[in-house]
Amino acid sequence: MNPDKKYILDEIKERVDASPFVLVVDYTGTTVPAFNELRNRLQEQGAECHVAKNTFMKRVLADAGLPDLSENLIGQTAFVTGDADVCAVAKVVANFEKEFEKPEIRAGVLDGDVLDAAQVKALAALPAREVLLAQLLSTINAPASKLVRTLNEPGASLARIIQAKFDGGE
Repeated sequence: MNPDKKYILDEIKERVDASPFVLVVDYTGTTVPAFNELRNRLQEQGAECHVAKNTFMKRVLADAGLPDLSENLIGQTAFVTGDADVCAVAKVVANFEKEFEKPEIRAGVLDGDVLDAAQVKALAALPAREVLLAQLLSTINAPASKLVRTLNEPGASLARIIQAKFDGGE
């Protein structure tokens, strides 16, 4: 194998192995300034967008033990990887697609499972990780808070009765 190809394949494989997700986007018709803007927005979320030959990506995905995305690896394809929250990254790509009408989300791989474009967009629609954690925490805390209020109520009621008796007795 050509040493240059080997170097490129190794670099792509390193990125794919380090990322819990890979998003595949069609960047046909995307201008260079728009593509650079997408890269900048992704970088803010801890992700990167790279262009690689589809044959290289097929080989890397196979070598990494990830599912086959051959039907999505046609035309001008870019790959988004990162070490951050996949929902935030998907949201950046989806919002960018709405704003510029390019690039178009084709598919993705998340933790070894293939996602179609609709599933990636569904990830983008989820609230931010911090919001989800806050909602989970409030759900977990709700029964405990209710229990504390219930246990405190008899004592509080007695205190109100005594206070009313005291206020009325003057």
